[in-house]
Amino acid sequence: MDQLSTQTIQQRQHPSASAFITREICCTLCFIFILISSIIVLNLGSSSKSLPLFRFDHFFPRKPAIFHHRPPLRPCDYSHGQWVRLHHKYPVQLYDENCPFLDPGFRCRRNGRKNVEYLKWRWQPHDCYVPRFNATDFLERSRNGRIVFAGDSMGRNQWESLLCMLAQAVSNKSAIFEENGSPITKHKGFLSMKFQDYNLTVEYYRTPFIVVLGRRPITAPAQVKVIVKVDQLHWRSQQWKGANVIVFNTGHWWNKEKIAKMGCYFQEGGTVNMTMDTMEGFTRFLKTLMTWITTNLNPQRTHVFIRTHSPVHFMNGTWDDGGVCDAETEPEKDEKQLKPESWNNQYIGNMTKEMNNGKWKVRLLNITYLTGFRKDGHPSKYREPGTLPVAPQDCSHWCLPGVPDTWNQILYAHLLSMQFRTE
Repeated sequence: MDQLSTQTIQQRQHPSASAFITREICCTLCFIFILISSIIVLNLGSSSKSLPLFRFDHFFPRKPAIFHHRPPLRPCDYSHGQWVRLHHKYPVQLYDENCPFLDPGFRCRRNGRKNVEYLKWRWQPHDCYVPRFNATDFLERSRNGRIVFAGDSMGRNQWESLLCMLAQAVSNKSAIFEENGSPITKHKGFLSMKFQDYNLTVEYYRTPFIVVLGRRPITAPAQVKVIVKVDQLHWRSQQWKGANVIVFNTGHWWNKEKIAKMGCYFQEGGTVNMTMDTMEGFTRFLKTLMTWITTNLNPQRTHVFIRTHSPVHFMNGTWDDGGVCDAETEPEKDEKQLKPESWNNQYIGNMTKEMNNGKWKVRLLNITYLTGFRKDGHPSKYREPGTLPVAPQDCSHWCLPGVPDTWNQILYAHLLSMQFRTE
């Protein structure tokens, strides 16, 4: 009893003990709260690189995000880089010459070419990467849509390449067919390949100048053989409306020497201008194309690409006087040997920059520099069956599979960066 009384007396004598403990707990909790709040504020206001000690993922590791394709972290210049040799025993390619959508003139190995070194290179841009081409993803993004190529036969090269690249994701090749029953060997007019499982058409329109190439007016001077109507797009342009992707290619025919040899002059406003040179004619054409895009296309629906021309590689001659390229077996290594940037590429670049300042999805697909190295990729003397031995070598077009596959890989990369997907 006495002990109990003593304890009671002691507790009464020290009433502040429990209060002291409570205050210490409160102070500790306040300090922890302030510390955590400071860390949160610092993380919100600073990058993870500048304050690595305050990153919560050191304590609570994040699961890495999974992407089917790593999207480019920033806009990339795919046009400049270098060709890197693939260190594999066999060529790495997305398809082979058994693809049923290849023109006979592009099947170089079937036409007798033994050397396959031209298939063992990939393009590596200087400051970024080219995403791996995924045919299934491309088809899904394009479902219920239309992809249009309009231009010259180099555009056909790219079109056939894309057909074969996409076809690898379709097990039943009979579900890919030309809508009008035309053979792949048709070279005039247009071809429209239907990917039935995806309700997608991939179309090609042969329009070398994109604007109208017409007969000489009766009243024109004798030196006028043909005219280019720089203020009037090709009449097939009505069929390009509503496409989800349009790839224009031009420049190959806008060549001063070629136009002069053709006896070609420019017409504007119904009048043949005998003094308009190629550069001025090209500028007028670009203005016509820009006007057509802004008045006929939906900027929310259509992605437009203007592809620059692909260089030719004639050794000891030109395209019409016996130039050759069959001895070339690897890419050019000396950048100084490449031709300088062409004037029409600069004009196209200025146009796309002007249009991208607004709401239009217009991109420059600049393949001239990267293609300039590939003197080894032409059909050369390995042309389609039946070609006469005395016929000039083809040092303008490209073997397939081959260099145009890289053009389409870059096209796909641009579409990924633009978050392309049909509605």
